Amino acid sequence: MIRFFFLILLFINIAENNLSANTIIVGVNQTYTSIQSAYNIAKPGDTILVNEGIYTQTEYLSGTKGNDKNNIYIISKKRHGAIYRGGSEAWHLSSVSFVVIDGFVFEKQTGNGVNIDDSGNLVTPATNIAISHCIFRDINATGNNDLLKLSGLDYFIISECSFLNGSLGGSGSGIDMVGCHNSRITKCTFENMGANSIQMKGGSQYIRIEKNYFKKGGQRAINIGGSTGLAFFRPQNATFEAADINVWSNIFIESDTPIAFVGCIRSKVVNNTIINPVIWIFRILQETVDPNRFAPCGMNEFTNNIIYFPNNIRTIVNIGPNTDPSSFIFSNNLWYNHQNPSFNQYNLPVAETGSIKGKDPLFVNFAQENFNLLKNSPAIGQGKSVIAPIEDYNGNLFEITNRSIGAIEYQKASNNDDLNTSSMLVYPNPSKGLIHIISNFLNNEHLRISIYSIQGIFIKSIPINTTTNPSIDLQMNDGTYMYIIEDSKKNILKRSLLLISK
Repeated sequence: MIRFFFLILLFINIAENNLSANTIIVGVNQTYTSIQSAYNIAKPGDTILVNEGIYTQTEYLSGTKGNDKNNIYIISKKRHGAIYRGGSEAWHLSSVSFVVIDGFVFEKQTGNGVNIDDSGNLVTPATNIAISHCIFRDINATGNNDLLKLSGLDYFIISECSFLNGSLGGSGSGIDMVGCHNSRITKCTFENMGANSIQMKGGSQYIRIEKNYFKKGGQRAINIGGSTGLAFFRPQNATFEAADINVWSNIFIESDTPIAFVGCIRSKVVNNTIINPVIWIFRILQETVDPNRFAPCGMNEFTNNIIYFPNNIRTIVNIGPNTDPSSFIFSNNLWYNHQNPSFNQYNLPVAETGSIKGKDPLFVNFAQENFNLLKNSPAIGQGKSVIAPIEDYNGNLFEITNRSIGAIEYQKASNNDDLNTSSMLVYPNPSKGLIHIISNFLNNEHLRISIYSIQGIFIKSIPINTTTNPSIDLQMNDGTYMYIIEDSKKNILKRSLLLISK
């Protein structure tokens, strides 16, 4: 069903916005043998379709060719058939906006795999980049080399990509962000990383890391913050390395530490499943120190996580100087030392509320990495009631009240939930305030959309005209909101987050 609705959406986009769009073929014996040459002549809405093959040149793209109504689409004709191999970097995109990239492989670069930046213009970011179904792998370097380097990029989404075999022994990352904002990394896989799987620093803010899989994710699988030279902060007057970062519904296996809070504030690690960390569960550090400018690492939250750990872990938490650990919130986590269930040396910096200690979370099949919960798991229904995440690792909805602890919500055998997210599409998201709805519920039903703040405060409710696939002007200020769509019997048909940015 969801495929049907996305096909409708694709048809609408083509019909409304791409009437004059062209497809430009790139490949051997074609008029255009490089993406760069095709991009230089592309117009808004055009598709650059790259034939199957191994490409060894570096593609340099500069300037914006798309716009807010018509992207430029750069697509591998056969998914994973166009392979960019070797060289210092595969692609370098500077001041490029409104681009969709899908289906490529980038491998064996000696610098960074792909580099996207704002050309060093710290006040004019690159924006609106979507990367999906790509593989970044086998970096041929051991230093500060990243599979994907992002500097000064706002409003991007990276989805369903794989990051494999990062820079071992160095300080490289799977994805390294400097001064990036209002973006999302979702449904990606990270395996065998070096320093980090994902790092966001240099004034990065409003980033969501959700529904990803990390295995041997490096020294710090998620580095929320870091250490950035002052000249590279975006904005230049940022008072934090990272702020308002949300790490939701992820699975972590065997990194040195899955989470490092490093010079970050107001960031939340909620509803994750953490398996066998090697040294620490998490770290609280401050690497950029200036009390007159930078807030100490603090005001962060660690809630509703399952931590399944061995007895030889060094400590639960590593706390460095110049931090504010007493301002952290710890709530409703399930801690289980599977080699010593009576373990009690947690030593958190502040008291935790609602925690569960020493009880096996009872996964369906640990050996096969099936971290769904058995019906008698102590994690079921014991999570703190929070507004987000809304969806678990598998894309199922968390219970509104009495959610489970961990990345995966327990699914009852006889599921009578009224929610059906797969049969209702609300787009675009992020939005400028105008949204469109496609659904098989739109049959003269009396539906209503209600808007709430991220804190759960009701803002407004709007009736939906269901005689056609409706468009609704929400008339909302910029921000992140939760919306709920209900029918006349108060059955919830869809519940999700919406980012509005004009």
